[in-house]
Amino acid sequence: MIALSLALIAQAVAAPAASTGAAPLGPIGRQALPAKGCATFLWSAAGDRQLVAMATADPAQLRIAVDGKAADYQRSAQSGPGGFGFAGTSEYRGGDLTVTVDLTITTDAALTAGAQVPTGAIRIDRAGRDTLIVPVAGLIGCAA
Repeated sequence: MIALSLALIAQAVAAPAASTGAAPLGPIGRQALPAKGCATFLWSAAGDRQLVAMATADPAQLRIAVDGKAADYQRSAQSGPGGFGFAGTSEYRGGDLTVTVDLTITTDAALTAGAQVPTGAIRIDRAGRDTLIVPVAGLIGCAA
């Protein structure tokens, strides 16, 4: 009886997620390193490991695809230790969307023009909607 109840609960919880169609944070496709400055490339840390975000230091903006629509958002605040033009926590805004990106940035002697982002999270807040948090990891690359 308990096993049947757990199976029914699991189906009920999984059904809404399966019926929503596109993922709230989707892939942004191939992105180029900017001609100047640095960029952070972030992949989803779970599941299909798609490129889901790219942040540039100059101009200070973030490209993500929310509900299947790719758009750039301007950085509105940043705090905490970081490097390469990025802080540990950066906030980006546009329309009714606020995106907070938390990164752990580590340097590596093997990377001559960049750094690793072994862990991070993207938090998406929208008025009247649930908050979405996506674990990410990535790399920072800088133009020569």
